Amino acid sequence: MSGGGEGSTLEFTPTWVVAAVCTVIVAISLAAERFLHFLGKYLKKKNQKPLYEALQKVKEELMLLGFISLLLTVLQGSIVKICVPEDVVMHLLPCSLSEAPSSSANETAHASPGSEHHRRLLAEEAAAAGYCSAKHKVPLLSLEALHHLHIFIFVLAIVHVTFSLLTVVFGGAKIRQWKHWEDSIAKDNYETGRVLKPPVTHVHQHDFIKDRFVGMGKRSAISGWLHSFFKQFYGSVSKSDYAALRLGFIMTHCKQNKKFNFHKYMIRALEDDFKTVVGISWYLWVFVVIFLLLNVNGWHTYFWIAFVPFILLLAVGTKLEHVIIQLAHEVAEKHVAIEGELVVTPSDEHFWFNRPQIVLFLIHFILFQNAFEIAFFFWILVQYGFDSCIMGQVGFIVPRLVIGVIIQVLCSYSTLPLYALVTQMGTHFKKSIFDEHIQVGLIGWAEKVKRKKGLKAATESSNQGSSTEGSTVGLQMSGIGRKEPPANGA
Repeated sequence: MSGGGEGSTLEFTPTWVVAAVCTVIVAISLAAERFLHFLGKYLKKKNQKPLYEALQKVKEELMLLGFISLLLTVLQGSIVKICVPEDVVMHLLPCSLSEAPSSSANETAHASPGSEHHRRLLAEEAAAAGYCSAKHKVPLLSLEALHHLHIFIFVLAIVHVTFSLLTVVFGGAKIRQWKHWEDSIAKDNYETGRVLKPPVTHVHQHDFIKDRFVGMGKRSAISGWLHSFFKQFYGSVSKSDYAALRLGFIMTHCKQNKKFNFHKYMIRALEDDFKTVVGISWYLWVFVVIFLLLNVNGWHTYFWIAFVPFILLLAVGTKLEHVIIQLAHEVAEKHVAIEGELVVTPSDEHFWFNRPQIVLFLIHFILFQNAFEIAFFFWILVQYGFDSCIMGQVGFIVPRLVIGVIIQVLCSYSTLPLYALVTQMGTHFKKSIFDEHIQVGLIGWAEKVKRKKGLKAATESSNQGSSTEGSTVGLQMSGIGRKEPPANGA
């Protein structure tokens, strides 16, 4: 046992110290768990389903991080003792070796006042280095690098969940502003329902067509895409767009219910999709690994990769706007005037590969990649400082942050509301068309029908078996009761 207690093991640590530390840690953990529990109950009571789902995702991420932390803690002794030849760790470095601090400077930094944790890491790393140097090799990963990697994974998960939550909260607030459109349309339909409606609608005079129809031919196709690109930056959805798409959905999927609350359904559909957006799927972790692999000195990967979510976001916004233009063109190219109201026809053919779900996947990836960029920046800033070689030059840092802010704002106030509205123009409606209690009732009804069918089939097979068996027994009994004629005919 070394003096001062710095190198003491649990065997030579006062019991009151162990008990006090355990008490504090357990108290903090229980307080956090109870806080999340009561917060979840409060959100459910207030019917804040998106926030409640986000809270569940936070719990999942915390559980995942706890498991990662456990693995790193248990296996760190084995990981730092993985020894490799020195030339193996000299390639694909995030910083040049010429920028590496000297051994004496590094030791001084570790031994600075108030760095007890660093001194412990230095002692353990020295032991691992001695273990590998005896084999004329070096450790594959230092203990401090392993610790920094653990912190980065934690920061990434928290930033992603937070950014996704902010996106859906702000996007949902934008969508809720459309409620007065829903109320206004419902009121107009009620008032005009009591008088004679105009028998003919002049298509090209309709507000929706005037705003979205850009002519016919090849030039109109180019103009349509350009119009879609710029439209996502200002007034991405107008009242005429909302009214036309709303009517098209109702006439296709619930024609008998003209009073259907399309806005309420859209909010419920967005809440269901929110569960997917917040989570960190396995393919997103694959992206993290690929980025860490390509973060090589001089490549400026952290800068160029910031443009990927930005370009994808512009592509998604343009496509969603173009779907509205396609719906308008389908009507305007076929009709000059129609009897009754102008109705668009929803179809999966307007979406990439006839799958509206691809848009949700891309939004999920965009939000994660943007959160990754921001998390990576703050992690380097806190862990290594602004002047770190990994941070790069100011000319590469500022554009990354500006792009990150633009992505967050554009996705919240334009792309997400567009997604919530336009993806309802697919061939099939979502289960959110039913209220939650109706969904439960339908599922229970379907299960009862299955059970009844199974019971009926079993009963019929049993009855058939019984009738066959009864016929056989009857034949046998009739054979016993009937006397056979004598062989000689007497």
